[in-house]
Amino acid sequence: MSVPTRSEYFDRWSALHGGVRPDASPMVKGWLTLIYICARPLAALRIHPDVLTLVGGLVAALVVILVHLGTVHLGPALVIVAAVVTAISGVFDSLDGAVAVLTDRTSRWGALLDSLVDRVSDVLYLLALSIAGAPGWLCVFAGTAIFLLEYARARALAIGMDDVGIISIGERPTRVTVVAMFLLAAGVYPDVSNLWSTAGAGVLLLICTVGLAQFLWVARRRLH
Repeated sequence: MSVPTRSEYFDRWSALHGGVRPDASPMVKGWLTLIYICARPLAALRIHPDVLTLVGGLVAALVVILVHLGTVHLGPALVIVAAVVTAISGVFDSLDGAVAVLTDRTSRWGALLDSLVDRVSDVLYLLALSIAGAPGWLCVFAGTAIFLLEYARARALAIGMDDVGIISIGERPTRVTVVAMFLLAAGVYPDVSNLWSTAGAGVLLLICTVGLAQFLWVARRRLH
C-alpha cells in the first residue's frame, strides 16, 4: 500500500477540520509532522484506527494505576513513569485519526468512539492528578472547563458551524502535555507532589477557561 506524503496528509487533515491549515501554527505543524512519522508504518500495516483509539484509552488508564502505585506503595519513580506514559497516551490519541486519514478509513463511528475515549481519558488524567495530591474540587472545576470547551465545539458544529472555529490554547494535545509535565514534577519532587499536582489542575482550569472564551468569541461571529 502506498502511504500518502506528509503534504497530502496535511491537506486531508485540513479538509476534515474545516479548512484550518496546520502550516498556520508552528506548534500544530510540528506535532502533526511527528504524528505523521509515527503513523506511516501503522498505516502501511493497515492497523484499524479503532484499535489505536481503544489502546490509547487503556494507556490513559495505566497512568492512574501507576500514579496510585507510586504514591501509595512503590515510590515516586512510578509517578515519573506515569508522566512518560501520559505523553505516550497523547501520541496514541492523535495516531488513530492520522491512520484513519492516511488509510481513508475516516468514519462517523470512528469520530464518535474517539470523542468518547478522549473524554474518559480526560477524566483519568484528572483522577491521576487528584491521587498525586491535587484537591478534588479543583479537579472537578478543571474537568468542567474541559467538558464545556469540548461540548461547545461539538454543539456549534451540530447546529451549523462549518469548521472547528479556532485552535485554542486549551486543545487536547496541550492538556496532555500539561498533565505529563506536572506529573513529572510531582515524581521528581515527591515531598511537594501535592503542590505540583495542584498547579497542574490549576493550569488545566486556566487554559480551558481561556480556550472556551476564545472559541465562543469566534463561534458567536460565525453563528450570529
